[in-house]
Amino acid sequence: MSAADSPPLVALSGVRKRYNIGLPSEVEVLHGIDLTLARGEFVALIGPSGSGKSTLLNLLGLLEPPTAGHYTLAGQRVEGLDDDGLTRLRRETLGFVFQFHHLLPAFTALENVTLPALARDGRVSTALRARGRALLAGVGLAAAMDRKPRELSGGMQQRVAIARALVLQPALVLADEPTGNLDTAAADEVFGLMRRLHADEGTSFLVVTHDPRLAARCDRIVEIVDGRVARDVPATHPAA
Repeated sequence: MSAADSPPLVALSGVRKRYNIGLPSEVEVLHGIDLTLARGEFVALIGPSGSGKSTLLNLLGLLEPPTAGHYTLAGQRVEGLDDDGLTRLRRETLGFVFQFHHLLPAFTALENVTLPALARDGRVSTALRARGRALLAGVGLAAAMDRKPRELSGGMQQRVAIARALVLQPALVLADEPTGNLDTAAADEVFGLMRRLHADEGTSFLVVTHDPRLAARCDRIVEIVDGRVARDVPATHPAA
């Protein structure tokens, strides 16, 4: 079965998200989102501040439940899963890169990268430690693997966080401005790493970005405006 014929990795149907923030009525942030992501896609998520991008990313990452609608991830219907089920699905399927790196200050760069393996298995195998080293080298940190976060610049810390998201070879990486703290050369290096992983291992990426240059190099652009999908088109200059 080809990727085009296989079930989507992500399927949202009529997804809404409302918050009760103490006002007389709830505030709805997402208004009936319909969205699918195929296995192996590399997609940019764009939109103005306050458009609902972060809320959508949190829903996709199983960090918040939708108020209404349906969400299927890797063939698993998300509604009705208990906390253990959500944790298991998140751990088995997703990798995350947030705007803030959230590195553990007492751990080295390599230990931070392999932390997901430690959390999942209770130990870090030789193979996963080697993969962590390769990822750090790929983002330009071959000489910094034994440094603690306080010994790294902000951009270097973010590159460690990106390597950490990729170490368990998740089916989908959700990335919120993954190159936002990097200079142009480092951003291109990190983007190239993500594209290589996408090409070599079939990992899907959804990348929230304000950088039109980065968005144009993805395969597809989804634009959110006022909590709705305003545009869903192929990117103009996709590049591996």
